[in-house]
Amino acid sequence: MKRVITLLLICALIVSSLCACSNNSGESSDDSGYRTVTDHLGIEVKVPQKVNRIAVTNIFPVPSVLCVFFGSAQKIVEMAPASMTAAQNSLLGKLYPDLLNVDTSAVDGDDVNIEELLKQNPDLVIYSASTPALGEKLRNAGIAAVALSVNKWNYDCIETLNHWLEVLKAIFPDEANDRCELVKKYSDEAMKLINERVSTLSEEEKARVFVLFQYSDSSIVSSGKNFFGQWWAQAAGAINVAEELEKDNSVPVTLEQIYKWNPDTILMTNFNKFFPDDLYNNTVGNYDWSQIDAIKNKRVFKMPLGMYRSYTPGIDTPVTLKWMAKTIYPSLFEDIDIIKETVDYYKDIFNVTLTDEEARSIFEPKSSAGVI
Repeated sequence: MKRVITLLLICALIVSSLCACSNNSGESSDDSGYRTVTDHLGIEVKVPQKVNRIAVTNIFPVPSVLCVFFGSAQKIVEMAPASMTAAQNSLLGKLYPDLLNVDTSAVDGDDVNIEELLKQNPDLVIYSASTPALGEKLRNAGIAAVALSVNKWNYDCIETLNHWLEVLKAIFPDEANDRCELVKKYSDEAMKLINERVSTLSEEEKARVFVLFQYSDSSIVSSGKNFFGQWWAQAAGAINVAEELEKDNSVPVTLEQIYKWNPDTILMTNFNKFFPDDLYNNTVGNYDWSQIDAIKNKRVFKMPLGMYRSYTPGIDTPVTLKWMAKTIYPSLFEDIDIIKETVDYYKDIFNVTLTDEEARSIFEPKSSAGVI
């Protein structure tokens, strides 16, 4: 009997020890000063328990997410130029001015200059799961590198952001805050509202949307079935006219294809510097958009820019959802005061009281934000 009791006590101690050093988020810690986190590539990464210096490479929205997660930009020491231009031309830089001093010399698209990056002495580097070779390169340099994915959840902006936040909470269990849950709550409520109102629409009544992702005098780039544009269109109860294109990520298209689709609504992202007037007046290249219904009926709209370019997952997703639904279906959402919604949201999430002018600036982005 004594032996049985002794064995039971040993088992209890082992179980207690395991529970003390692990949790359900894929994170475990030990006495070595590190915790092990499983990233979106399924790689177990040893991350210092005290992370004070973070570099973000080729996953551009993440610096804005970190700012909200920490309520500060002070831990960020490196990010991509595309992240910086968004910060410089949005409320992000105004709310978190330290971000405007972050170095951007080590990152050029998917290319990272390891030597320059090491000068920032990062405790942690966050990179895109679409570039596993970069992660290997970072780890070979002795850097704790964690991959976050943009497409693992079918480009669902809400679901993707939730999974980003789960990884951050595993890395920083003591710094997670109510903002993360509040953003999720707002997103869920926005989706519920939109779904209820658009559920009565027949397929023929649904708006036919073309997403102009990138644009220049030599190319038109959109979203097919497997990119964020598909999710945004469906989330707002509309049809993505380019959904027949199944290539992952962005897809080059021709104006002839767009004429064939003949969208009644065009959404322009902030990954290009142009505005609706550039399509109405054919100011770019030799394109002539004039015979497309969206042009004839003045139904071209620039997407918002709050904490980051709203086409991607981000903290502004709930506001963007309501803006998009109201923009596409004004009669169904005529009761939505998007400026008031934005002021209320920023007060709840950031504890910042925006003026109406500041809130309106989110829906009137600057051209320079599209220079990436």
